[in-house]
Amino acid sequence: MEGVAASLPRPSDLSPSLIGFLAEKFRTPEDLPRSPALEAELTSRCSDLEASLADLSRRMAGSVAAYAVRSEETGALLGGVRAGLVDLRSSLHGSSKDGGDTEDGSGRREQILADELPALAKEVARVETVRSHAETTLKLDRLVGDVEDAVSSSVTGKLKTPSATNSADICMVAINSLKQIEDMLASVTKSRPQWSCLVSAVDHRVDRALSVLRPQAIADHRHLLASLGWPPPLSGSNIVHPNTGASPELSNPLFLMTGNLKIKYCENFLSLCKLQELQRRRKYRQLSGHTLEIALSQPLWVVEELVNPIMVAAQHFLSKWHDKPEFIFALVYKLTMDFVASMDEILQPLVDKAMLVGHSCREEWISAMVTSLSTFLSKEIFPKYVDLLEGSHSSSNSSQARLSWLHLVDLMISFDKRIQTLITNFGLVLSLTDDVNLQRVSTMSIFCDRPDWLQMWAEIELGETIEKLRVAMQDEKSWKTRFQGTVLMTGSEDYKYPAVSGAVFQGLSLLIDRSRPLPSIELRARFISLAGAPIVREFLDCLLRRCQEAEGLTALADDDGLLKVCWSINSAWHFDSGLTEWCENVFFLEMESIGKDDTEGRRIFEEEITMFKEFRTEWIEKIATVVLRGFDSLCRDYLKNRRQWQEKTEGVSLSRTFVTALDYIQGKISKLEEALNGMDFVPTWRAVASGVDQLVFSGVFLSSIKFNSSAVERLNGDLEVLFGVFSAWCLRPQSFFPRLAEGLKLLKMEEKQLKDGILRGNERWLWENGIKHLTIAEAEKIVKNTVVMG
Repeated sequence: MEGVAASLPRPSDLSPSLIGFLAEKFRTPEDLPRSPALEAELTSRCSDLEASLADLSRRMAGSVAAYAVRSEETGALLGGVRAGLVDLRSSLHGSSKDGGDTEDGSGRREQILADELPALAKEVARVETVRSHAETTLKLDRLVGDVEDAVSSSVTGKLKTPSATNSADICMVAINSLKQIEDMLASVTKSRPQWSCLVSAVDHRVDRALSVLRPQAIADHRHLLASLGWPPPLSGSNIVHPNTGASPELSNPLFLMTGNLKIKYCENFLSLCKLQELQRRRKYRQLSGHTLEIALSQPLWVVEELVNPIMVAAQHFLSKWHDKPEFIFALVYKLTMDFVASMDEILQPLVDKAMLVGHSCREEWISAMVTSLSTFLSKEIFPKYVDLLEGSHSSSNSSQARLSWLHLVDLMISFDKRIQTLITNFGLVLSLTDDVNLQRVSTMSIFCDRPDWLQMWAEIELGETIEKLRVAMQDEKSWKTRFQGTVLMTGSEDYKYPAVSGAVFQGLSLLIDRSRPLPSIELRARFISLAGAPIVREFLDCLLRRCQEAEGLTALADDDGLLKVCWSINSAWHFDSGLTEWCENVFFLEMESIGKDDTEGRRIFEEEITMFKEFRTEWIEKIATVVLRGFDSLCRDYLKNRRQWQEKTEGVSLSRTFVTALDYIQGKISKLEEALNGMDFVPTWRAVASGVDQLVFSGVFLSSIKFNSSAVERLNGDLEVLFGVFSAWCLRPQSFFPRLAEGLKLLKMEEKQLKDGILRGNERWLWENGIKHLTIAEAEKIVKNTVVMG
């Protein structure tokens, strides 16, 4: 025992840390039997440390050897440069000494200046590049080695003592080294792009280190969150239910943390933020020259680590409510509201301290909660609703499945509006007009990744809307009454459209409003194409069927059939102008700007607008043809009876049959004026006027009738009545009957004047006398039919 005691060191020779360690391990005599286990543990740790030291020695020796090799190479190069400079100086000195003014000396200097000096300068530049490359490589190798050592130490420490307190310090050491590496790589990338192999090699080693460092840092952060009591416990007593009113606010562990735990959390928070900023800088450098906005828009890791555990805890409740989705949205909104204040008061100063530019903790919290909800809906809720919709065979089950789907979409739209209101009330600068930002705070972004679900939703909306509108389109009363509701278009134009047209247009407007919450221009355009355009075509087909029915029954001869067609034309004009006005709105202009392939530059409803225009043009021409047909039947005797023009009358005499035909036209056009909208009425009466002009001109002026002065007076009286009828709709009716007016003008000319022009075949004379719508042949025939009274 004495020998053993003599071999032991005295207590005064032991360091305070060693005395504290022994006192902690051997507090009582009962702890002495544990000494062999402690000895084995210490031996193992010493062996590990010796192995680490040996590894560091080998690496240092390798670095020193590499540095020595590069130094020798650089020294040899510099020696060559020095020798070249000595030779250059000797040659210059020798040339000067032996006769600098001689012709040979001058030639030698010129040769040196022209050949050897540029080559020497080039060699010096090359040596400088090699030296700079060697120094940069050594610095980067040292820094990367520091990072790898820190990562190795962190992993080794975690394996031996999972509760080690210096992991944050080790992480910060690695981050500082990584920052220096990134600064050097950014400088090299700009100033030495030819060193891409060096940059690539360093990036490869850094990526390997980061693949270990980031998970380790996140694991440390999660451990700290768990020690803080995050997430707070969720129970039935503090979960909000839509049918029970408000519930108490959840306790926030972030407000409750104090002392050393708060310091550790803040340090770990900062290190994780700095690591993310470093990752962002590296990605920015690596993606230089490419589209960076989407690639660099990453959510904050620290906020994600707060959202993920609380959403995992909430899934216990969310998974039970697939048939009551309103509870799901209510719970997520409550969780978002309860913790949003702590984001600004506690975490935002830390983010600012970490110099994470352009990040708002409130915005990140809200967007992360919405993204988690969207993920849950896409994985758990929507697949069940799709199966329910596809598996329903009976009409009642199918109807219930469609209603459930629409109810879910209504809840998503309502939730997104509340979230956007929350963002606006907090004064955040998130641009809700930007599709990328809007997708982060919208549950409707689900449809961005699932266009098949968007198509299913559009088909359901289309089916429900058409089912409601068909009832109105089949109600005859709705076609005979004017629309009395709110006009959805600007301007004071009286479209005179029936109530059914207003109902269909309002239904289409409501359907388009359903697409507005979609967070993508492409999605909105796709939805309107799938759901909106078919409604427009369905209504156009209905208009066409009604017009064809009226034409088939009465050939539009009666007023009821004519009125039916007029109401359809008014509806077409209402939709034509309404859709055109919509397409000039920014909402639709954005869709036009993203057109692809053959749709580029086309308006959303361009094809439908063209179809409405063609429909109006076609049926306006048919109405004009019907009126002209009636006019022709009434004035047929007037056009065929040639003897009436040979009768001599005193005073003004009118043709009774022609006046009767004009009375028919006046009555028809007056009814059309009352029934048709102003835009379509004008081309209708003008088409009638053009037809009357052609019909009477061909039947009277070109029918070989001999006109004496009495016949001319009678024809003049008939045409004055015609012009008077149409003066109700224009100021100068003669302009709409150019052939009749010019033919009558020829009949009234003097014989000498006609011989000087027409009988000589002078076309220029016609233009000089205002005859612009008759050919020479027609004018000659009219003049030849004139009977000159001697």
